[in-house]
Amino acid sequence: MSKLDLSVKIGNLTLKNPIMLASGTVGYGNEISNFTDLSKIGAIVTKSVSLKPRKGNPPQRIVETPSGMLNAIGLANVGVESFIEDKIPFLEEVNSTVICNIAASSIDEYVECTKLLTDQKVIKGFEINVSCPNVKEGGLIFGNDLNSVGRITEKVRAVTNKPVIIKLSPNVSDIHSFAEAAKKEGADAVSAINTLVGTSFDINTRRPKIFNITGGLSGPAIKPVALAKVLEISRKVDIPIIGIGGIMNWKDVIEFMIVGASAVQIGTVNFINPNAGIEMLEGISNYCEKNQIKSISELTASYQI
Repeated sequence: MSKLDLSVKIGNLTLKNPIMLASGTVGYGNEISNFTDLSKIGAIVTKSVSLKPRKGNPPQRIVETPSGMLNAIGLANVGVESFIEDKIPFLEEVNSTVICNIAASSIDEYVECTKLLTDQKVIKGFEINVSCPNVKEGGLIFGNDLNSVGRITEKVRAVTNKPVIIKLSPNVSDIHSFAEAAKKEGADAVSAINTLVGTSFDINTRRPKIFNITGGLSGPAIKPVALAKVLEISRKVDIPIIGIGGIMNWKDVIEFMIVGASAVQIGTVNFINPNAGIEMLEGISNYCEKNQIKSISELTASYQI
């Protein structure tokens, strides 16, 4: 049998394989590099970068839940200036595709941040985190408003020629409409899904376990929801999808690709096993060989309904 082709395309971006490390779970790459070979990973999505540094929320910020975890980090990050000076040099030495995740509290901030980073050669694309509160609109989450998603995509698209990926919120009734809005305004792909809203209480104190009261639920608990959202987008919108949500092993990767994902991001599993991404590639390769699949991209949207 000829050599398996693990490469996948996201718009005009080619990744060596479909495994991406999700934003917020591997910092800016240097922390996890002590535990895994980043050069073997398809792509690294950086921790969110905002225009100015953010301290994030007070602790407790992470709580383990059955089959998952809640986090309310609050987009803590070093800011774009420090990112360029202190984080980019390391990323330039990593033989992997780097996608920069952008967070903001206004449309102008999304645009300015993207504009400042688009000349950085090591950054091959942008993932726009629209699950942020719009401070000018009283805290409305951008990603829950169709017009906001369209406007952010349009404005960011105008300031970079690099691939633009819109990271969609699952906390909406019809996620395909948001994917359609992103596509219409020039997005190259969407990533789905971001975390679900959840909470957890201490029965003895009757107080929330997370300072922020609610947080983002991730991990295996959300996988069925994520699969359904990816399938919904795949069936209704012709746009590359990066699947996210509870991926713990190679079988999960295959399942996401079957329902429509071109690539996947792994997140919560990185806290349990930092080398999980590389281990998944072996299982994927064996599956493809067993099923006489020559190119991993053949699996995308290969579902039978």
